[in-house]
Amino acid sequence: MTGPGGHRDGWLRLDRRTLLVTALAMAGVAAGGSVPVFLGLAGALPAPRALGLVLAGAVLLVAGAVGADYVRWRRTRYRLGADRAELHTGLFLVKRRSLARERIRSVDLTAHPLLRLLGLVKVRIGTGEHTGGGESTLELDPVTRAEGERLRRELLDRARDPGPGSHPDGELAALDPGWIRYAPLSFVAPLLGGAAAGSVMQVSDWFGAQRQVIDWMGDRFADTPLVWTVVALAAAALLAGVVGSLGLWVEMWWNYRLEREPGGTLRVRRGLLTSRSLSVEERRLRGVELVEPLGVRTCRAARVDAIATGITAGKDDRHGDHRTLLPAVPRALADEVAARVLRESAAPTGAPLTGHPRAARARRLRWSLTAALVPVVALAVLGAVLTDVLLYVAGVCALVLVPLAVVLALDAYRALGHGITGGYLVTRSGTVRRTTAALQRPGVIGWTVRQSYFQRRAGLLTLTATTAAGSGAYHVYDAGQSEGLGFAAAAVPGLLEPFLERSEPGDA
Repeated sequence: MTGPGGHRDGWLRLDRRTLLVTALAMAGVAAGGSVPVFLGLAGALPAPRALGLVLAGAVLLVAGAVGADYVRWRRTRYRLGADRAELHTGLFLVKRRSLARERIRSVDLTAHPLLRLLGLVKVRIGTGEHTGGGESTLELDPVTRAEGERLRRELLDRARDPGPGSHPDGELAALDPGWIRYAPLSFVAPLLGGAAAGSVMQVSDWFGAQRQVIDWMGDRFADTPLVWTVVALAAAALLAGVVGSLGLWVEMWWNYRLEREPGGTLRVRRGLLTSRSLSVEERRLRGVELVEPLGVRTCRAARVDAIATGITAGKDDRHGDHRTLLPAVPRALADEVAARVLRESAAPTGAPLTGHPRAARARRLRWSLTAALVPVVALAVLGAVLTDVLLYVAGVCALVLVPLAVVLALDAYRALGHGITGGYLVTRSGTVRRTTAALQRPGVIGWTVRQSYFQRRAGLLTLTATTAAGSGAYHVYDAGQSEGLGFAAAAVPGLLEPFLERSEPGDA
């Protein structure tokens, strides 16, 4: 039997237009890099010769990239069989990968602007495992959008009984343009502002105009005190960061839609220029996490992340954005969507939680004040040795950092909480980044009980629920000793009891 791609036995090739995509992409890279290279060569060579060298280099770059991609296209084929999905690729180092279909948990489609223009997508098929080296994923880059949708349907369409009283299939959430107001409240805005300032200096250096830019800014603020100059420049950078964060939010979340598809798959579709279709199979969903960064929380908003097997929250995860089911939205709506995702009548993330003892507050105050006073003491010591100016700086830092440390410590204490609601255990913590995790109790595979010397003196302990989903560990920080152990024993009966000592009625 001959497949559409020209191979027998069902083997298919990637779309040949990948060569055009590579040529256009590398032409853009060559054009962007040619400007600084030409400016650098023009100072040492005649302009026509410099231009010729730059054009020759650009042609070689594009031709080399297209040639390499042609070899990849010729040597790559894939097949979707009855039991396995297979991918063969490579010239000198031939790779043959095969995934059992019953272990496939995600089929994600991504298309940057060039792919979208040509009706193509990149398909990433994954098992939800993290074995390293990419053995748990197959990437088809690119295929037609129709082929990508066919693969996604065939690999994820599994019969599933939704159960009585559960939420029906269909749309769970859709874009509200008003959500964009939360974009500038994240930590991305100041980072983008700093990046914008650095880019201005870098580009001006390419054109040999960095000194002129510095002189121009100096002229603008010649009669302005240094403090106000710094404030004005910081405000300008922050404004650029706000504009950048708004643009980034539009690119990431425009056309957003969260759906539950027949067969039990949650699908997130989003993106303005680069379209993304991300799938989470419900049978590997173990709960949800409400994330409230400090800026967003001041406006009573939160985002919703999935706690699912095969989706980690670690720093090495290249696809961490796959966890986010809902961007920052009003907190009430976040709870409502979390309930729909979990097929619950009420969101466990909104349930009342048990607070922690006052000893936990004292620990946070000590940590926070110590962190604030270390730089103050260091500046004071240096000021006593070097110059009185540093003593004044130390005093200003103490006036600012100590009250801020107290406020953050008290806020961190108020955030602490844990509880059991229905089939979920819930834990909450954090101040700069507050998280409320609702984890399915059957998904907990172990408990870790940690108690430092100072915690023992204060009658506190830290519990860690171990699971195969999400970050792999969810913490209950500084709970009361008896309350915390009782919570762990009740949350997952039979798991912790063999390690608990029960006091007899007649014991003193």
